[in-house]
Formats: sequence, C-alpha cells, structure tokens
Amino acid sequence: MDSIYKLRGVVQPYSWGGTAFIPNLIDTENAEQKPFAEYWIGAHPNAPAQLVNGEEQSLFEVIQKAPQETLGGRVQAEFGTLPYLFKILDVRQMLSIQVHPSIESAIKGYDEEEAKGISVKAPNRNYKDRNHKPELMAALGDFWLLHGFKSSEDLQRILQTVPELQFLLPEFSQNGYKGLYEKVMTLPQQEVDGVLLPLVERILPLYKDGLLEKSSEHFWAARAVETFCTNGHYDRGIFSIYFFNLLHLKEGEGIYQPAGLPHAYLEGQNVEVMANSDNVLRAGLTEKYIDVPELMKHVKFEATVPAIIPAGTEAVQVYETPAAEFELRKLSLAGSATLQTESATIFFVYEGTIDIKTSNVLLPLKRGEAAVVFANQSIAVETVGRTATVYLVTTPVGKK
Repeated sequence: MDSIYKLRGVVQPYSWGGTAFIPNLIDTENAEQKPFAEYWIGAHPNAPAQLVNGEEQSLFEVIQKAPQETLGGRVQAEFGTLPYLFKILDVRQMLSIQVHPSIESAIKGYDEEEAKGISVKAPNRNYKDRNHKPELMAALGDFWLLHGFKSSEDLQRILQTVPELQFLLPEFSQNGYKGLYEKVMTLPQQEVDGVLLPLVERILPLYKDGLLEKSSEHFWAARAVETFCTNGHYDRGIFSIYFFNLLHLKEGEGIYQPAGLPHAYLEGQNVEVMANSDNVLRAGLTEKYIDVPELMKHVKFEATVPAIIPAGTEAVQVYETPAAEFELRKLSLAGSATLQTESATIFFVYEGTIDIKTSNVLLPLKRGEAAVVFANQSIAVETVGRTATVYLVTTPVGKK
C-alpha cells in the first residue's frame, strides 16, 4: 500500500443545492442541471471517497483493513476510524434549522432507539449513530447563516419592532429563551398560521419587489415562505429566523458550531468539516421529521455571541476549534512547504495546481482534486505555477 492516493469524492444531490458551483469546481458536466449540494471527501461508510488507483477501493475499506498504518497509533486507539468528514457545500436554498446532540446524548439516544427496534433508516429515527457532530465552516465567498439565539437586548428589540411578534414579549420576559422557544414550537398549527399570515402579507410583496436586504430577517422569512410554505400552512421555523443571530460571513471567515447550538445555513458556498456523524435534530424549515420534545432536550437556551474566525493573511491559516476530531487549515502557497502527517490527512486544491511529494511518490493535483496522505509521512507540497490555495484537514494532536 502506498502512503498517498488521489481521491474521488461523492456528490450529494440534495434538493437545496446549486447546479453550477460544484460541477465547475470538480470539472464535471451537469447537462441535466441536477442539484450538486455537497461534495463529500472522507471515509463515511454511507458515502466514502474512492481511491483513484484502478482498483475501485473506498477510503473506508482501506482504513478498515489497515487502521494502524493509515490512521497512526493514537488516532486508531482513540477513534478507531477516520474521525472527520470534509465537505464542499453549495447552498442555493435554505437548509433546515437544526441542533446536534452531545456525544453522551447521542450514545444514550441511539441505544434507546435501538432497544425500541426503530430502524436506522426510519424517517422518525433521531439518532443514526453514537457520535456527536461538532461542525466548522469556512466561507468560500459571501455566506449567510443563522447561528444561536440573539442577545436578550436584540431579541427584545425585534419582538417589540415586529408587530406580529409582540405577543411573545411577556413569554420571553417571564420564561426566557426556553419558554419563548417552547411556546412557538408547541403552538397548534392553526395558531401558527394565524400569527404569521399578517406578517407574510406584509413582507412578501416587499421581497418580490426586491425591496428587502439580506441583512434583514424579513428577507429570509419571506424566502422561507416561498420555499417551504406551499401547502397553505406556515412553517414555524420562520419564528427562529427572528430569534437567532443572522450572520454574513465573508470569504475566508469561519465559524464553529458545537452541540446544542441551533443553526441553519441560508445561502452561499463553504468548506465544512465535522465529526463523522449523521445525528440531526430539526426545528423547522423542512419537510423532514421534527421531534419537538427530543429537540428541546438538546437546545442551549442562552444568548450566543458569534465567535467569527477572521480570514487570515498568513501562508498557513489554522481554523482553531475545541474539536478533538478535526483541524482545518488553509494553505496559501507560493512555492513549497513541508509537512509531517501524524494521522490520515486530506488535501483539497481549491485554486491552482500542486505536486505532493513523499519519499517515493509524486502526486499532481489540480483545482477540484483531492488526496489522502496516511500517517507518519514527511511530505513536500509545491505549487505548479505561481500560487495555489489548498484546504487541509487532519486530526489535531493533544485534544480530547
């Protein structure tokens, strides 16, 4: 087995994805204009990357056969498999509002659903595995998202200034974030429709006439109506658009989303890396299963001060997070750099062309191509041409 392989990722055709960005990036045709929502590069058993070596092996299979050699001793002992998943996302339509459980809650919830005999593939299954799903994203351009509850002052202000939401002021004043969220998540659908109808009638014409800015909650609420409210009812997730921080990240900026923090991607393209899990508890803006009692167990009912990771100007930017499973770096190369891999490390070329060299292998990679370098390798990364931008993800040393 070699120490380095080119990888071919897996496209996920979720309906919310764009049709051009990822096909252009990975140099593939999309004549039928199908959605290319996510491009997965990792060893997730449901959609593992393939080694481009003529043998049609998946990265998952290779790691399973030789975990010590591929992962290194520490990562094999701690995780047993590649503990992260790297993705490229193209968000054309808003994603569901969601929360991810802690690892302790995931283990408990998974075991309980297994004991009840609920199939992992059942639509009403909450826990698909026994892992948590901390996430990090880095924007590839302008990116909009919802991220945790607004401060008390900002939330009170918006409840006061949006007439249709003023009825919630006493609830928030008396029972805080949890009381407020429980109120809207448990309202009968008829009452949800009654509250949101006048709001929709007021903001939707402004949206259609192009009179709302993306920095306004009204813009995204109106877009949610057009996207999700096609059956005569209004999605209660619209309330969350007003409750949560509305963020606009610029190219190179990043943000980390830990367990319990409610969030939703709204528009744009990003690089995303996460722990290897499918556990998602949804809160709205979706047709998928929503388990409100289970959701309420895991939401952090507190103000979130967004900790935006600034875009770096250095040759190697490290996106620091508390996660033990992954570390994302952005390499802005003009020449060469040397690296040592302690564990399996994935490289993705976003701009330019590079050569990755080990002691006995030279692997060229162009824009949109990826590679894995296995554990305990000394490598050189050299640009072919003037500059290159490369994203690298690995498992950091010394985090638990």
